[in-house]
Amino acid sequence: MKVLQGKTAIITGASSGIGKGIAKELAQKGVNVVLAARRKEKLEELADEINKANKGKALAVKTDISNEKDVEKLTREAEKAFDHIDILINNAGQMLTAPVRSGKVSEWERMIDVNIKGVLYASNSVLPSMIQRGKGHLINVASVSGFEVTKHSTVYSATKFAVRAISTGLEKELARTGVRVTNISPGMVDTPLSSGRGASDRKKLTTNDIANAVIYALEQPDYVNVNEITVRPV
Repeated sequence: MKVLQGKTAIITGASSGIGKGIAKELAQKGVNVVLAARRKEKLEELADEINKANKGKALAVKTDISNEKDVEKLTREAEKAFDHIDILINNAGQMLTAPVRSGKVSEWERMIDVNIKGVLYASNSVLPSMIQRGKGHLINVASVSGFEVTKHSTVYSATKFAVRAISTGLEKELARTGVRVTNISPGMVDTPLSSGRGASDRKKLTTNDIANAVIYALEQPDYVNVNEITVRPV
């Protein structure tokens, strides 16, 4: 299918892990990808790799997703390069072990700033033009921790519950505007973010598994809004 060819997507947290995997798969589909993260060198390496493949084009924009002005700059640069934004992948996230009783306030704040405020800032920056054009797609990458809480994940789970709530509310806010919203909740994925996390007898998911879920939602007809996808290892 070529329904995605020529479209433009902003992908946050694109320097590694799930974001990197999504960017590479979308580019293979002919999507122009705007890569956002704090690690400029990693972004530029990925952009070079994508551009050499000569399918979708890639633009690297160093961005602190928890900084509203940085996010506004990201959107301006994306629009300058590709005219308009069709897709926003809110993927950037922090997974820190900081139970409430730990008192690690700075770690709580970092997760809240990236996992919640980052989603809101990025969504706010692209929505006016999407609504005006009557089309667009927001994809929020949450987590199965947005459904379940362990004794170590209280604050992290709270942020992912919030992402799911934002996705649910936005779907209702944007009904009949032509802008679609999808929430994707992955289980444990084999990424640097999950390294060192608790041992499990389940095989970890790959970044391609999550990218495939993203592509599934994006390739549906314009009148089909896939609101929630949960992806777990068997």
